[in-house]
Amino acid sequence: MAATQAEVEALRAELDETNRGVLALYAELDAQADNLRQATELKSRFLAYMSHEFRTPIGAIQSIARILQDQVDGPLTEEQQKQVRFIQTTSAEFADMVNDLLDLAKVEAGRIDVSPAWFEMVDLFSALRGMFKPVITNPDVMLIFEEPQNVPKLFSDDRKLAQILRNFISNALKFTQHGEIRVSARRISDTAVQFAVADTGIGIAPEFHHAIFQDYSQIDSPVQKRLRGTGLGLSLSKRLAEILGGDVAMESEPQKGSTFFVTIPISVVAAPSPAAAERSSR
Repeated sequence: MAATQAEVEALRAELDETNRGVLALYAELDAQADNLRQATELKSRFLAYMSHEFRTPIGAIQSIARILQDQVDGPLTEEQQKQVRFIQTTSAEFADMVNDLLDLAKVEAGRIDVSPAWFEMVDLFSALRGMFKPVITNPDVMLIFEEPQNVPKLFSDDRKLAQILRNFISNALKFTQHGEIRVSARRISDTAVQFAVADTGIGIAPEFHHAIFQDYSQIDSPVQKRLRGTGLGLSLSKRLAEILGGDVAMESEPQKGSTFFVTIPISVVAAPSPAAAERSSR
């Protein structure tokens, strides 16, 4: 009896020790999770701060380049015009990178709010068509906006939807040297609308499909290496689609082209961002 009691006590002591170990492990995991959250928040703040600070000098560079290109202060030689165009192109790429980083920081910090309103897709397509008209310089590529098919008025955040479509179209323009880029919209159910941007570009090999919407994802191809980018545009598009209550998808085949899809609800349910909820609770 005494031996059994001693064995029970020993097992109890061992169990208590194991429980203390588990509790210590949980405490350590909680501490590491807090450290990770703080590090992520610091990274987001840093990205937001630096991106914001970069915008002012980029804007100044673009303004001065525009004045030079317009030859306001006198004529330029052909070589000087070529150099100014290079400045404009490079500063525009830099501005795109900074905007991607700033948007990513806002999303990670939960500081993007949905501002839904009723709008017609025809108006959104018209705005996008006008936006890209001066950008298309390759005469071998046509950008076509199809008439929306059975798409009603949408109650959503048109700016975020436009940002997603801009990313898709910009990517298509980068990687399509010949053929067309076709933008379309169709109603796929009583509650959802799907948009598609289809191109006849270089396409994407199947082994890269799984990573295409991940942060900083770059395709290992000569064209991708020649064209600079942050690899954030598609990742941002995915997150923005999720904020709107939708999702993204893609189909692609090398040398045949790609189609990127975004599906959103016809009427979005606007939920406050964590930051907005925190502000309202104060």
